[in-house]
Amino acid sequence: MLKRILKFLLRGGITIDLRRLFEKGLRMNGKYEMTRGEKNDNPLNIRESATDRTQWQGERPTDDDTAFEEFKTPTFGIRAGALILCKYQEDYRLLTVQDIIAKWAPPTDNNPTRTYIEFVAKKMDVMVDQEIDILKNPELFCKLIMAMITFENGRCIYDPTIIMEGIDLALQRIQE
Repeated sequence: MLKRILKFLLRGGITIDLRRLFEKGLRMNGKYEMTRGEKNDNPLNIRESATDRTQWQGERPTDDDTAFEEFKTPTFGIRAGALILCKYQEDYRLLTVQDIIAKWAPPTDNNPTRTYIEFVAKKMDVMVDQEIDILKNPELFCKLIMAMITFENGRCIYDPTIIMEGIDLALQRIQE
């Protein structure tokens, strides 16, 4: 019943930050636990790196999770992921879902890379080897990030407007 109500509200153009609803105690199926990516406001699960000392805009001042980046809001976490994906297209010329995901989640890191690629392509309704230009098509960029968040966390609790805010912040940064 709750899922039908949320779908109805979203279809009507009403935006809801589902994460905030969950934090306030709204529960689906009687139980709700936030994933690590949701807790860290890092829905794309960007890893900490010993060699890369990048201080992201919106990064939390404390480092409670030594394996993954932590942000003040999901928008800042999405912004950081979007900046990385922009770099993939601009600097490495990774233009297909297959190439992007193979770099994002390589099999050498024990990732189910092939499954990830196929999942994202299906969610985006593109072929795995079809060229996509996320820098010129924010809606396609949003689809990519939503699909990646869903694969990384098992769900995407973020309203598309939150994802677009992160993308817009990233695109503003690369245009500076």
